Amino acid sequence: MSARGVLYVHSAQPALCPHIEWAVAGVLGVPVDLTWTPQPAAPNVVRAQAEWEGRPGIAAAIASSLMGWQRLRFEITEDASPGVDGSRHAYTPTLGAFTAVIGAAGDIMIPEDRLRAAMMMAAQGRCVLEEELDKMLGKPWDEELEPFRYAGDGAPVRWLHAAV
Repeated sequence: MSARGVLYVHSAQPALCPHIEWAVAGVLGVPVDLTWTPQPAAPNVVRAQAEWEGRPGIAAAIASSLMGWQRLRFEITEDASPGVDGSRHAYTPTLGAFTAVIGAAGDIMIPEDRLRAAMMMAAQGRCVLEEELDKMLGKPWDEELEPFRYAGDGAPVRWLHAAV
């Protein structure tokens, strides 16, 4: 079974680029050579994007290998495949990690227990329900990443295939 998705490195320090490629290659099992271009949304950083194909779960593995690096902003998606939900992972230095399950139609799927917990916390006055739902939907990450996404329109895309 094969899965597909897209890796967006929205911003990285140039010195970090070989390490990013090495981390992604370690997950895919093949050499990775991304095309790095200047990121117009921020000075002295670069961006890259690549479509990938491999086994289901690779998006989570790549996200895990990249999380926690300073000044790195990225997103990686995995499309739903037969019998497997898709996923979206985002990371920013200020917000940390975001992960969501994506259904076949492309919608974020929030588990019932998370919704019930948010409703209970809101009823107890421990959170504002709308803010908690926004977090579950990734709104803070979308807001922070949007200028970097827009700056990447028309950027070159490369295909990465995992070793089988």
